[in-house]
Amino acid sequence: MTSGLHGVPATILDKPGPLTGTERERMRVSAYYTERTLARPPALARIGVLAALASERLDGSGYHRGLSGTAIPASGRILAAADAYHAMIEPRPYRPALTAKQASHELRTAVRAGRLDPDGVDAVLSAAGQRPGKRRRGPAGLTPRELEVLTQLARGASTRQVAHALGITPKTAGTHIERIYAKIGASTRSTATLFALQHGLLDTLEPVDL
Repeated sequence: MTSGLHGVPATILDKPGPLTGTERERMRVSAYYTERTLARPPALARIGVLAALASERLDGSGYHRGLSGTAIPASGRILAAADAYHAMIEPRPYRPALTAKQASHELRTAVRAGRLDPDGVDAVLSAAGQRPGKRRRGPAGLTPRELEVLTQLARGASTRQVAHALGITPKTAGTHIERIYAKIGASTRSTATLFALQHGLLDTLEPVDL
């Protein structure tokens, strides 16, 4: 995110050629600077935690914490895809701006390589007016509606509250919950909540000590 780049020298940001190992490390700490800067006003601390995830990657190759898999919440995965797309379509000292089609191809390549989340990329490309990818099911074969129900359930909603939030009847909500439990092998709400957390379905970010 741009706030962290204020801690990186202009000679690195504007360099037209490849960066040295030391220069790359200076770039990698920009995410730390972002989190540190936004942590100072308490009202922005939580935003800073999220903003610092922009350069994390599912395979652990990102920075600055090197998080991977389920350690990156859904919000962080979407932000990473959005940040990557935005960087691609802007000109850089070392390359011209990519077209929307080229950027879309690069994001899809990153998905296939396991670096970016497919749902996060689909959301970003859809928002950018690109054709979304083929419809996918969630973990354990959960449908999009079942994912919505599970998210509500994991956040503490009762069956009736789930129904009200999603505009369905309590009976339908109960049926969804039964199917979810069967698919994920859960028998209690706590087990279902743990499943949601492990698969990055909840935004559980909290400010951390720096």
